[in-house]
Amino acid sequence: MLWFLLQLQELEKIFEMAVKGADDEKIAAATILCGASLIRGWNIQEHTVNFITRLLSPPVPTDYSGKDSHLIGYAPMLNVLLVGIAPVDCVQIFSLHGMVPQLAASSMTICEVFGSCAPNISWTLTTGEDISVHAVFSNAFALLLKLWRFNHPPIEYRVGDVPPVGCQLTPEYLLLVRNSHLVSSGNMLKDPNRRRLATVASFSSPNPIFVDSFPKLRVWYRQHLACIASTLCGLVNGTLVCQTVDVLLNMMFKKISGGSQSLISITSGSSSSSGTGSEDTSLRPKLPAWDILEAVPFVVDAALTACAHGRLSPRELCTGLKDLADFLPASLATIVSYFSAEVTRGVWKPVFMNGTDWPSPDANLSNVEEQIKKILAATGVDVPSLAAGGSSPAILPLPLAAFVSLTITYKLDKASQRFLNLAGPALESLAAGCPWPCMPIVASLWTQKAKRWSDFLVFSASRTVFLNNNHAVIQLLKSCFNATLGLNSSSISSNGGIGALLGHGFGSHFYGGISPVAPGILYLRVYRSIRDIMFLREEIVSLLMQSISDIARSELPRQRLNKLKIPKNGKKFGNVSLAATMTRVKVAALLGASLLWLSGGSGLVQSLIKETLPSWFLSVNSSNQEGDKGDLVPMLKGYALAYFAVLCGAFASGVDSLSMASKRRPKIIGRHVEFIASVLDGKISLGCDPSTWHAYVSGFVSLMVGCTPTWVYEVDAELLKRLSKGLRQWHEQDLALALLSIGGVGTMGSAAELIMEASS
Repeated sequence: MLWFLLQLQELEKIFEMAVKGADDEKIAAATILCGASLIRGWNIQEHTVNFITRLLSPPVPTDYSGKDSHLIGYAPMLNVLLVGIAPVDCVQIFSLHGMVPQLAASSMTICEVFGSCAPNISWTLTTGEDISVHAVFSNAFALLLKLWRFNHPPIEYRVGDVPPVGCQLTPEYLLLVRNSHLVSSGNMLKDPNRRRLATVASFSSPNPIFVDSFPKLRVWYRQHLACIASTLCGLVNGTLVCQTVDVLLNMMFKKISGGSQSLISITSGSSSSSGTGSEDTSLRPKLPAWDILEAVPFVVDAALTACAHGRLSPRELCTGLKDLADFLPASLATIVSYFSAEVTRGVWKPVFMNGTDWPSPDANLSNVEEQIKKILAATGVDVPSLAAGGSSPAILPLPLAAFVSLTITYKLDKASQRFLNLAGPALESLAAGCPWPCMPIVASLWTQKAKRWSDFLVFSASRTVFLNNNHAVIQLLKSCFNATLGLNSSSISSNGGIGALLGHGFGSHFYGGISPVAPGILYLRVYRSIRDIMFLREEIVSLLMQSISDIARSELPRQRLNKLKIPKNGKKFGNVSLAATMTRVKVAALLGASLLWLSGGSGLVQSLIKETLPSWFLSVNSSNQEGDKGDLVPMLKGYALAYFAVLCGAFASGVDSLSMASKRRPKIIGRHVEFIASVLDGKISLGCDPSTWHAYVSGFVSLMVGCTPTWVYEVDAELLKRLSKGLRQWHEQDLALALLSIGGVGTMGSAAELIMEASS
């Protein structure tokens, strides 16, 4: 303990040095904080994270009287911090300590300040390195986008009742979470973690912060959303943006034009794109970073259009884009945004990756195909051939070809790593969203450059087999059930479980090289990118029912299925325990609920309870298969559906009334109870097996009474009375009484009557 206190005291001294010391001392202190104390000092990591976050929003010096932001004077220290925490591992550390919202707010402030400054200020570090305003801005902007994770494909912005889980992570959301840390109610102050977050948030600003607090960032963000939603428009000749576009095009392609008018111009005349050759530095616009970013989409559009029409060669296009990204590294984010949007529009002709105009993947494409087949071997999914007809050249959409060609021009050094970490996930998402076999082609191109990334790239390519093939997704889900329940082996005791679902690792460094990947890991990599998630409701229910039949057949002698009924207290028939069978049934229901919730969140769960389950009970389904005609299997299916429904509801809205999601629960559960009561009243006829329905209702009500009594209390009293009456007709008096006893004041009278009837 004493050693820990000494370490903490040293950290506090370093923090004070970073705030009040000389410039060299500030840089040294920032370097120390981003070193071993952050990465490996688990006992003091929380304090290190707090100090770094506070340093990114340094206080205004008492003697400061300048007109510009005081952050300008902290530029060298801020740059060291931004570079030090840029690696993905460091971002994960901040996430674990709940600092991402505050880190995002600090990054936005730095971006707003340094992105609004003309690049006429620079600093020389003690190492001799020169940093500019653009460099500080680019590092802050890259960090912000990692926190925001803007690189999800535009498909996640689609309109629908059930948006993909996780796509709501936007700058506004991050700021709202940060602002919530400032709320100081009595209950929150009792939580030391909330108290810590509130202290750090109030250090930068005691007031709420919104996107409107950053005008320049807001303009870029709106342009980013507009670029995703529709094609570029709104560029007017003679405006500052138009002039900036021509200046950037002139800078990128002046060498190609040989001193004459630029090969590309978005204006009707020569504008600033004409003139004589001059030094490269004179071609670089002395404009604030935000002004440059505003022009970048139009620049990339003009360059890509010129390449499509043959006025630029692919090599010239990639060289020009690389020059733009080198001039302002932050522009890579806007290039990513533009390419991602354009690929999804499908208006660009594909190009041949023939090794002449564009790089060729042929050197190891067949090897990538073989590795993909090995990875998916355990799922039973067929891998389409990467070369239709055997000798067809690989093709990619023009924006994707340009993007991957741009990324492979980067050196694999520390300086480029920060921006490859930004472009890499975007390239993966973009290629994965394109038709097969775009991602394997991209993986083949990149593995030629970086063999150490081969495992990751091939694994990413393997998941794209599922993205445009619903049948393959169903097969993968079936593999998840079979692996978890041990249905692929006769030796049930030594198979199945979480280990079989998620596996124990992956990679060519394991003994024997690339091996089949566990289905659960594959699904965790696939589900976010599935375009049509609504079909998963019916499929997961169908797979759950099939799994119950397989469980029964694997544990109970087939010849006795039609004679057995579920006993109480786990009694055994021969050497087989029905209690063990019910345990596996619950595992199957838990897996099904987890997969459904993971895939579509509360929207998909609501749709399941309101639509899918009633339809399943009303329809004449495949429950009455051969071997399922006795009482046992239909009853097991009913209990499985009951566990499944309750678990889905608990995942989506909780079991209490504390969460915001619970506000919608009374309507959803009430509607489902209304359906059950109407069937019990004889108003609705069912198509499923009566044993299945009986088991479902008994199990569903029992679980509500025993595990989610708040749900019962929220249901209308008249519905509870109708449900209780139906249960009594099934001679379920105890369950009916338990239901009424927790239904609130409205059911107390009926509960009393039931007690009197039982005692008389």
